[in-house]
Amino acid sequence: MNSLEIIEYLKSEASERYKNNIVRMGIPAEYCIGVSTAILRNFAKKLKKSNQLAFELWDTHYHEARLLSVFLFNSKDLTFCDIDNLMTEVTSWDLCDHLCKNLIIKLTNYEEYIFNWITANHIYKRRAAFTLIASAAIHDKKISQDTLNLYLNLIYKNSNSEHEHIKKAASWALREIGKINYEYNEKALLLAYELLETGNKTQVWIAKDVIKELENVTKTEGRKRLISTNSKMGQNL
Repeated sequence: MNSLEIIEYLKSEASERYKNNIVRMGIPAEYCIGVSTAILRNFAKKLKKSNQLAFELWDTHYHEARLLSVFLFNSKDLTFCDIDNLMTEVTSWDLCDHLCKNLIIKLTNYEEYIFNWITANHIYKRRAAFTLIASAAIHDKKISQDTLNLYLNLIYKNSNSEHEHIKKAASWALREIGKINYEYNEKALLLAYELLETGNKTQVWIAKDVIKELENVTKTEGRKRLISTNSKMGQNL
């Protein structure tokens, strides 16, 4: 299938309910089709990876086409500039996180994007840096203590943005580090309390959000990471 045929297929699977959800996130209606991520994920399995096709879909500007394209990129053939340019065009938190969790975090050099984007003026590059830290804390089994300590320092120094999509990602990153084990739970809480005492309005919000989730955690059998007793899963233990 070429990109035009794929767009026609997506339109045939469209739902007005999903389209309304996408529009509420701030995506212009003319670039919304109305297809769920579950449909996109299943459809991607029927297509071969192709950077040419992925870029063609991306360039249609349709939100769902861009989400689909992430599944089709052959990451080993993408340059740093390719991915940086993709993120430059991102205008929603879900596409930002989708790129991070389904493409960038799988690259051996994903840290480059954290260091390059953590101070960026672009909203979603900066959010992406925090999203990648959160994803690394969850999925990178080889992550070192030195790296985790560096990430804690990055969060501390760069968690002052008032933008909702950035501050929520900063909180997410700190919470995920704090659920690695009891040692990092303590380190994350200490950082949160420092932000609570000395930070600006945004950092105080982040601190309270982190403390609420990390102050009471437990370890369950068969699960390496800690779980908050405030979560639904934690309450059912």
